[in-house]
Parts: sequence; structure tokens; C-alpha cells
Amino acid sequence: MATALSLMAADAASQQVQAPSLGVREQPSAAPPQPQAEPENPGLINEMGKLIDRLRPSIKSPGETLDDLNARAKDAGETISRLAKPGSMVSGRMVCPLAADRTPDCKAGADKLCQGKGYKEGKSLNTDSAETCSAKVLIPGRQRKPDDCHTDTYVTTALCQ
Repeated sequence: MATALSLMAADAASQQVQAPSLGVREQPSAAPPQPQAEPENPGLINEMGKLIDRLRPSIKSPGETLDDLNARAKDAGETISRLAKPGSMVSGRMVCPLAADRTPDCKAGADKLCQGKGYKEGKSLNTDSAETCSAKVLIPGRQRKPDDCHTDTYVTTALCQ
């Protein structure tokens, strides 16, 4: 019996010694535990930060903005000066020749009127038309025919450049 008791005591002692080896006793670890990364907070300020990060490459510096504005102003100035070239309005009377479709071409008439005044080209501003008839219509007793008269269109005012 004494042997049985000593065996039981030895068995109990071995269980107590083994219990701490099951993880109850702390063993030193090689690396400290890593803190878990907090999930990203999808709040308003976080979203605004993301938006600013995406827009930052497209935002120009003040110097670049001024250079861009200066270039646009120069282009606008050139356009205005081209449109406002000094021209003169001239008066006269120049026939508009008939185009292939039998309509008056008053651009050609305005060009001729302006070239007669020393300019290169012109734009018709005012026109007039008149019926022109052959002398045959003045013969007493003669019937008027459709081809005896025609309508002529004239440029009377043109803007010349």
C-alpha cells in the first residue's frame, strides 16, 4: 500500500509538472505580438482626404495658372485684332454677275466694287435691283416677249478690306 500511495503521489506530481507545460506557464516568445491593423474608417474626413489625393496631380500651381491665362488672353487679342481689321465702307453701283444657277453673285459684285476703290475684297452690305429691257419693247405695237427684259441686281454699299 505504501508503494501504491507513493505511485499515486508520483503520478499526481507528474501531472502538476506537466500541467504548466500545456500553456499555463508563459514561455518567452521570439517576437512581440503585432497589433492588429484597425479597419479603415470610411468617414467623411477620410473620404475627403482620398478625394484631395486624387485631385492633387491635376491642380495647377499659381504660376502655371497665370501662364495659361496669359496664353489665352494673347489668343483672344489676336482674334479680336483679326476681326477688327480696319476696313472701309464704300458706296457705288456694281452689277452682281449671274452664277451658274442663274442667281446673282453679289460677293463677286462687292469684290469688284472694292477693287475699283483700291481694296482687295469686299462684302456686300446693301443691294438694289432694276429691270433692264432691250430697245425692242419701245417699238409701238410690238408684243412684249419673255426674254425682252431681265432683272439686274447691283451692290450699292460694300465693306472693303
